[in-house]
Amino acid sequence: MRRPKKYESGEAAQYISRRAALRKLQLSLNDFRRLCILKGVYPREPKHRRRAQKGSSEIKILYHAKDIRFLLHESVVWTLRDYKIFAKKSGRDRAIKDFRNLKRRLALFPEIKLDHIVKERYPTFIDALKDLDDCLTLLFLFSTFPSLHLIPREQSNLCRRLTIEFLHYIIASKSLRKVFISIKGYYFQAEIKGQKVTWIVPHYYPFKPQSRQEVDFKVMSIFVEFYTIMMGFTNFRLFHGLNMAYPPQFPSSVLQDTEETYKDESSFVSDRIAALNFELLRTDKVQEDEEEPDIDMELLEQDGDSKRIIKMKQEAQEVSRLRTLFKGLKFFINREVPREPLVIIIRSFGGKVSWDSSVFAGATYDESDETITHQIVDRPSLSTQYISRDYIQPQWLFDCVNQRQLLPTNKYFLGETLPPHLSPFVDSKRDTYIPPEEKALLDPSLIETHAQSDDESEDDAAEQEEDAVDQELLDAQLQLAYQQETAEYKKYGGPDDVNEDEEDALSDEEDDDESEDEKEEEELDEKTRRLLEEKEKMSVQSGKVHKVNKRQVHKAEVDEHRLQARMVKPRHRNLFRKLIREKQTKEKEEWLLRKKRRNIDANDKEAKKTAKREARKAAAAAAAVASKLSGK
Repeated sequence: MRRPKKYESGEAAQYISRRAALRKLQLSLNDFRRLCILKGVYPREPKHRRRAQKGSSEIKILYHAKDIRFLLHESVVWTLRDYKIFAKKSGRDRAIKDFRNLKRRLALFPEIKLDHIVKERYPTFIDALKDLDDCLTLLFLFSTFPSLHLIPREQSNLCRRLTIEFLHYIIASKSLRKVFISIKGYYFQAEIKGQKVTWIVPHYYPFKPQSRQEVDFKVMSIFVEFYTIMMGFTNFRLFHGLNMAYPPQFPSSVLQDTEETYKDESSFVSDRIAALNFELLRTDKVQEDEEEPDIDMELLEQDGDSKRIIKMKQEAQEVSRLRTLFKGLKFFINREVPREPLVIIIRSFGGKVSWDSSVFAGATYDESDETITHQIVDRPSLSTQYISRDYIQPQWLFDCVNQRQLLPTNKYFLGETLPPHLSPFVDSKRDTYIPPEEKALLDPSLIETHAQSDDESEDDAAEQEEDAVDQELLDAQLQLAYQQETAEYKKYGGPDDVNEDEEDALSDEEDDDESEDEKEEEELDEKTRRLLEEKEKMSVQSGKVHKVNKRQVHKAEVDEHRLQARMVKPRHRNLFRKLIREKQTKEKEEWLLRKKRRNIDANDKEAKKTAKREARKAAAAAAAVASKLSGK
């Protein structure tokens, strides 16, 4: 039996360095990186790096040896080698100016096929939907790019078409659930086949070229190359699931790339938005307004009335109402408002939308249409307004979707300070800091109290000031009356000229009454005394404030933490310290957020007080001027 050598088994045999993998596959670094991205093979972090590197202490990029053996049997490897052969032969033909042979070689250019890799990485359709988040985010980003050195125009056009097709599926299926505006872009979340898919649509800005050191467009382009194939498969399945023709046929006026659209970026973007405002062809004759049958609700009713079933019923009812949230409403978008996210939201929930046809293509009705119910404006005022419609700011749409109901529009009128835009992607039962606006949404009873808390506090302060002034006047009047009464007593020998004899008689009578009362009290039975004692015990007394000693509480917590640390086993101490560190960082973040909120509230109160003082001063000055004028 042969004696095993060192590093021939165990962790050293499970990992392989990138240099050894390149030698084994006989590929260049760029081709190896491209192959790993397409196949989903990534570097690994070993548990014991020194053992995995066969005693070497330097940091190397390691891969699983079985992954590299898996890449050996990939047909894409041969295509990458054909690329290298093609480059050598075409370069030779150019050097000797053999253009006839070069033309023949260009016709036989080796094309890489990724269909089998998509099927291999995603055996089922649900697996593809689970991995759709990064795919959509990257495709939406590339759909806004112009033609660059490493990003050809055909790739960005393909990304634009695939994303528009996916958005048309979202609109037709009414599967949008959550939306949010952030500094990165617009967050959208849809529910497709029971899977939650979240993606980001970037804000529209004119493209600014980046240096190659900051952004590696070549690596991103390789990811897009794979994601376009995957998105094509996904769109095909989604469209056929709704009995819609694929590929969809768009009107001839939109998505027609010409030299003018290539030069003008705004027209390029407006074509993409106009394509979302058209109905697509269906293979059946089902009306769009026709709702899906409630089969799931009937099945749920047969299962009983457990808490889980009741919760599922309520969720299904909310979703059915959400799908037709904007049904029967007509919106008009002003030219200063970003149209793409609003068109997606309005059309996904059954509403109709249009814009100024003289500026952008794809409008379906004009601003003068009297049936418009809401006009979305992002400016402080408008010169002409219609009485039959509400003029609102864009945040109203996002908040309505997140709260799953049509909110009052008075807080979103022109020039109004908007309420906080809360993220729907956070857990409402989390242990961290929850802002008071979110608490008010979870508990409707807190809405009025939170909204009126500042006004009530200011009113109380004003009332206290007025009460203090009245009390001072009352005290002064009482002091004056007391001084007058004492002066009269000294002058006339008593308040009502009472003689000393009468006073002695009255005092004797009072002494007799007191002796009789004492005798009666002594005659009380023991039962009555017990009853009186019990009543005194049952009486309500004012409570005493219990002051908490923060030092003692902190000391007790520190002692408890030390005891817990001693009880932890030595092999688990690093994990315990990590957990404690995470807890401390969470507490610190919560404390900072609370402190920030207190400062904001204090500044708001001070601003309101100063505004009220200025208003009172202005009113007093106006009243003084009016009185002078009336006196003259």
